[in-house]
Amino acid sequence: MVSGTPVLPSWLVLDSILQNWLLEDLGRGDRTTQSLLSGQVRVGRAEWIAKEEGIIAGLPIAARVFQMMSQQVRFVPIVAEGTWCEKRDVIARIHGPADALLMGERVALNIVMHLSGIASLTRQYADKIADLPVKLVDTRKTRPGLRLLEKYASQVGGAVNHRMGLDDAVMIKDNHIQAAGGIGNAIARIRAQMPYPLTIEVETENINQVKEALEYGADIIMLDNMPLEVMRQAVEIIRQFNERIKIEASGNITLETIRAVAETGIDYISTSAPITRSTWLDVSMKLDMNTMN
Repeated sequence: MVSGTPVLPSWLVLDSILQNWLLEDLGRGDRTTQSLLSGQVRVGRAEWIAKEEGIIAGLPIAARVFQMMSQQVRFVPIVAEGTWCEKRDVIARIHGPADALLMGERVALNIVMHLSGIASLTRQYADKIADLPVKLVDTRKTRPGLRLLEKYASQVGGAVNHRMGLDDAVMIKDNHIQAAGGIGNAIARIRAQMPYPLTIEVETENINQVKEALEYGADIIMLDNMPLEVMRQAVEIIRQFNERIKIEASGNITLETIRAVAETGIDYISTSAPITRSTWLDVSMKLDMNTMN
């Protein structure tokens, strides 16, 4: 099942993050670039070239980085966000003050390489279940400070965002159940205090917990680390009880197992793997000195 169009967070939110990353890299100044170009106003042109195949993500953010360095920079994507690229493909061209290009290069490239790696692995997972009525969902297992962008890259790759933070929805996990003394107690106490229109999701590990979650009115039931035969049994029980309850599967989802899990009849598959196990997609910037003037 194809996900919706990826949506970037507002620049009002992202600009402060990008500014901090630029400040981290620039420190007290770019000793190399500023020494070479001191007192000179030179315009440069550069190309971004993919050094391996994969899904490209983060180009609008890279453009914003260069614009923060100088409003005179013109960043032109050659490929659309989410496009599959081959090795040696040109993915963007940049024109503007040479010092801005050189000083913004590393932050902008790091963002695109990291996000493209996530999008590429996400696409592999999504492709495995593309013909089934199941949605691939990410998790909160993200790097501190990078959640907004990592979850954006997950969308680019074809996944749907799970809750962005603890305030998005109620998810009762194993330790919550332990703290409350059972699923029924946890649901009752939370439902009495939570604001409308939040939903309650309960993580279950066996059939007895599934039945208890149903009895106390869970809106979404997660089947966590269940063997396939138990998962199929749980799906049947839930559908017979109330076909409108959403079912999520999670735990040890791999490229080898995801399709079998999807075929049990669930609605969502959540996995952290595309974010936590992805590697960066290598991209380089080549500055053409002959075009500088």
